[in-house]
Amino acid sequence: MERRAKQEMELYLKPTPTIEASHERIIEVARNLTRGRSSDEEKAIELFYFVRDSIRYNIYMISVFIEDFKASRILEWGKGYCVQKAVLLAALGRAVSIPSRLVFAKIRNHKVPAHIFEMMKTNTFPRHGYNQFFLNGRWVSAAATFDKGLCEKNGLPTVEFDGKSDALLPEKGLKGEPCIEYVEKFAPREDLPFDWIAQRVSRIVGTDKRPWFNKNQQKKVNIADQGRDNLEAS
Repeated sequence: MERRAKQEMELYLKPTPTIEASHERIIEVARNLTRGRSSDEEKAIELFYFVRDSIRYNIYMISVFIEDFKASRILEWGKGYCVQKAVLLAALGRAVSIPSRLVFAKIRNHKVPAHIFEMMKTNTFPRHGYNQFFLNGRWVSAAATFDKGLCEKNGLPTVEFDGKSDALLPEKGLKGEPCIEYVEKFAPREDLPFDWIAQRVSRIVGTDKRPWFNKNQQKKVNIADQGRDNLEAS
């Protein structure tokens, strides 16, 4: 029984094609952020706040192409939406040997901005992604979704993480008004269930949605993808 539990835990430490825990840049950043931190709890807190605030939340980064969910790409871009930020946080956690996994939920955002509602035609998000770290013998949830600057701009409570208690998106706003409603929670995952996500999200954003960049960023992405396609064809 103990051996089986250990094997299951190892699933949450392994790199995957998107959770690139063995990527050189991911390892470098994770180690730099956690230098001088002795416990997994302290390390997880540092990683959480880095992803929360240094990787800005941007819903326009939604994509239905799996390469746009690679942790190294998200780190380079410095922005992403909830699922992309969760993938990066999981990769950083695993890079410093903290068991980390992805969790998904269907949520309703009662404070979604009007221009986002117009684009999405809904305030319900079927595949919101966040994280769980295994700390002090239990799984602790952490949603590093909205950066502090975005929260301050839109009058939202920031999510704070202490490594002990679950840190989910706020149920109430700063004035007690409805904010985020967790409609349905799904089973945790050791890897990104890309097809499961893309199938549902494509109904909202279409089947060809890529991140919306400025021209210089888009050029870099196009070059990278062209190189990948050439390798696959060779």
